[in-house]
Amino acid sequence: MKLFIDTADLKEIETLAAWGVLKGVTTNPSLLAQVDGDEMSIYRRICELVDGPISAEVVASGRAGMVEEGKRLAALHPNIVVKIPTSAEGLAATAVLASQDIPVNMTLCFTAPQALLAASSGARYVSPFVGRYDDIGNSGIDALREVVEALLGFDSEVEVLAASIRTPIHVIEAAKMGADIATIPPKIFYQMLEHPLTNIGLEKFNQDAAARQARQAG
Repeated sequence: MKLFIDTADLKEIETLAAWGVLKGVTTNPSLLAQVDGDEMSIYRRICELVDGPISAEVVASGRAGMVEEGKRLAALHPNIVVKIPTSAEGLAATAVLASQDIPVNMTLCFTAPQALLAASSGARYVSPFVGRYDDIGNSGIDALREVVEALLGFDSEVEVLAASIRTPIHVIEAAKMGADIATIPPKIFYQMLEHPLTNIGLEKFNQDAAARQARQAG
């Protein structure tokens, strides 16, 4: 499973890209609202930092506007993926963009039927939301599993991109069930990395190394 980062924060992207683990980036209007700077400049810089699919979301509500905005975003860089919400207008816009070889990430997907419609419209990525489904008393992980299973035999290159990740457990469960991608907030990357036993072990190694050097110096 590939790991994407879900943020528009350039400092966080630069930091985590240096780890060598990022294969792509997803953004949305809410994430962009949390950072300063021109939207198009942010997208261009992200494309410089990460060599992989970069999802940039449209804000138009009608299919014609989505198509026009999608074309404008796609023209920024070959790695841009146009992000479109799951809706009737979104499906229609996705079909047009896909026919022009512009990749689409259909977002705000919650169910397997929605995912099948997205894939049928030509979406390159389908993004089931895990955490937001949990928020309304359902199981986001179970819904993600249904999406993965429903698209297993689908005759296209559509990839399941697990989104709205809230915990490292979400990441592990997505990987175990066969999701192609998980897009992860920066804080979850740090939680995945840290473990108290790792820190204790490193401290012990450093102490032993220092003690050995002291003996040799004496």
